[in-house]
Amino acid sequence: MREPVLILSDLHLGHAASRINSAEQLRPLLEGAATVVFNGDTFQELASDFRPRSEALMAELRGLCDELGVEPVFLPGNHDPGWEGKGWAELAGGKIIATHGDSVMRGGSPWSRESIARSEGVCELWSENPRAEYDPGERLKMAKKMAMLLRPPKMPKGRTIFRRAMDAINPPRRAFEILRVWWQQPEAVADFARHYFPKAEVMVVGHFHSRGVWCRSGRLVVNTGAFVYPHHSLWVSYEDGLLKVGKATEKEGSFVRLDPLGVWRFD
Repeated sequence: MREPVLILSDLHLGHAASRINSAEQLRPLLEGAATVVFNGDTFQELASDFRPRSEALMAELRGLCDELGVEPVFLPGNHDPGWEGKGWAELAGGKIIATHGDSVMRGGSPWSRESIARSEGVCELWSENPRAEYDPGERLKMAKKMAMLLRPPKMPKGRTIFRRAMDAINPPRRAFEILRVWWQQPEAVADFARHYFPKAEVMVVGHFHSRGVWCRSGRLVVNTGAFVYPHHSLWVSYEDGLLKVGKATEKEGSFVRLDPLGVWRFD
């Protein structure tokens, strides 16, 4: 990939709760990048209600990338599992791994109603794919199958914090699972890296919608958050051996990069 490389995640283009109404809002974020890794859940491939609007915004995004001379790299997520490729991107000779994150936990999205209701189906997937226990390629392939298994019959359309909160506590167990996953995600991502990507010193994920930077088990874990209400996002860049992480914020109707929260050097 040509440098500088920018990593973003969970745009959820076309979703009712997405903060992005036009790809043009992303121009300041993308400017200056040679490659942009869209790390999963870029658009709503599986949501029939949202897909027409989502595809229109995807066309806008591709056009913007062309105009800026940016090479887009689309990685699959649980909302858009159809992208081709192995499912992750490597930087710094494999010391930095970017992958969506839906393969980190055995239940994919354990807070979802579908994962709660279809736990037997999740167990069957694991029994049918034994190589996923140790092979990262097979694990990412199974994540795509799990995305289809856990595909919701309809997507929530609420955008306000109240509507999103009500959605989160129905059923009550869902709220518990959301809090549990948010609390455990740094350790879970670090364990995932140790098991499937032992060379990785940094894991960049999205999926959990909870942005943050943690050091766990000697690894840096970065969750880039999400561009959906009520969550916020981080940007990650890599160039000339330097990894930078900073907040992406809305300013005058567009998304801009704030100064880096941290910088790490890789030889």
